[in-house]
Amino acid sequence: MEAPVAVPTARRLHQSVIGLGAIALGLAYAWGAIDIASEAGYGGVGPNFLPWLVALLLVVCGGLLLWQARHGGFENDEAPPGAAKGDWDALAWISAGVLLNAAAIERVGFVIGCALCFVFAVRGLRRAEGKPAGGLRGTALDFATGFLIAAPAYWLFTKLLAINLPGLTGTGWL
Repeated sequence: MEAPVAVPTARRLHQSVIGLGAIALGLAYAWGAIDIASEAGYGGVGPNFLPWLVALLLVVCGGLLLWQARHGGFENDEAPPGAAKGDWDALAWISAGVLLNAAAIERVGFVIGCALCFVFAVRGLRRAEGKPAGGLRGTALDFATGFLIAAPAYWLFTKLLAINLPGLTGTGWL
């Protein structure tokens, strides 16, 4: 049986800080969740369920990261695939799509806003892979795909779950 490879102290410290940061973030979420009402709602859980769940998972993940850092670290892990540096152009396209959706959703409705967000995100991801953005035909196809993904989600939320999302028309179907 081989002994684990020793990780340099500075690297171990940095990895431990990441684990401690996740634990601290989880504890901060838990502290914030204390003030949220706990009365059970429609689905049998209260509004504080999700914040408590996120807090618990952050603390557990942080604990696992800390344990890993203290017991050999991530030295033997393979390098992640992809570029060595971030692709800022792709990030700009994806961010622009999210911001456009947030700014336009009240004016154009949920379905069209999400379809536009999808177009921008796909363009950014294609550019990150070094592929052409798609041209006019590709953009139209991306919009149609985004529309076909967003429309059923909109209908499920508004018709089945009775959750109000901004629509383009007053009918509740678009």
